[in-house]
Amino acid sequence: MMNQLQELREFARAIRLETLKSLTGLGFGHYGGSLSVIEALAVLYGDVMRINPANPHWPERDYFVLSKGHAGPALYSTLALKGYFPLEKLSTLNQNGTILPSHPDRLKTPGVDATTGSLGQGVSIAAGMALSHKLAQRCNRVFCILGDGELNEGQCWEAFQFIAHHNLHQLTLLIDWNKQQLDGTLEEVIKPFDLSAKFRAFGFEVQTIKGDDIAALSAALRPVRDAQQRPLLVLLDSVKGQGVPYLEQLPNSHHLRLTPEQRVEIDKAIAQLEACHV
Repeated sequence: MMNQLQELREFARAIRLETLKSLTGLGFGHYGGSLSVIEALAVLYGDVMRINPANPHWPERDYFVLSKGHAGPALYSTLALKGYFPLEKLSTLNQNGTILPSHPDRLKTPGVDATTGSLGQGVSIAAGMALSHKLAQRCNRVFCILGDGELNEGQCWEAFQFIAHHNLHQLTLLIDWNKQQLDGTLEEVIKPFDLSAKFRAFGFEVQTIKGDDIAALSAALRPVRDAQQRPLLVLLDSVKGQGVPYLEQLPNSHHLRLTPEQRVEIDKAIAQLEACHV
């Protein structure tokens, strides 16, 4: 078990490194919210999901939807490290002719199951996927990561009600609760109040887990749920810019167009990650 946790921590380190390199090579992008979901992605793709990088459309695979599509750089790094496409492609992020656009596109990127970016829509897509598997009596699981600012979209709550009503136990939701969104903190923009209580009232089982706690994430996400269980929602108690102290301490790292000072600090973080193997 310890070796497995070490492997997952190393996977997360590699995802964080490649994500920083691709964004910094571009010079701008969604740093904060990409970094805050990296441990969750490492656990999903490194421990939990049934996948086949050599055959991205394998019918028996588990599905993943990144509803907060602006975290696409982290997903791309994860997919490249798993072998869906060459690692060198990460340097083409958001450039003309790339297979890695700013937000995920299932028609462009091997391994992407859903086109996302318009916030609120991805969770509805995930619900449709899960319902189709349930109706066809397939055992494919579906995982979906949403942003906490994304919960301002009313469509999310319609989807949550739909998921609970149809008892889509094969679908697991993860909320990236990093407490910030594009133009401020959640408390400043729209107070979320008690998210855990809200989701329980909507019919979910809720677990709150530190966003970088790989062992707890693995323990929560690995078990296959049955029809007697309610759908699971994992509230990721995360930090914007997670894993990079300089970015964690910025007032807002949602989207950065790098200043010379910021580039120097992030280059230091890249060097530290390159030198540090778990």
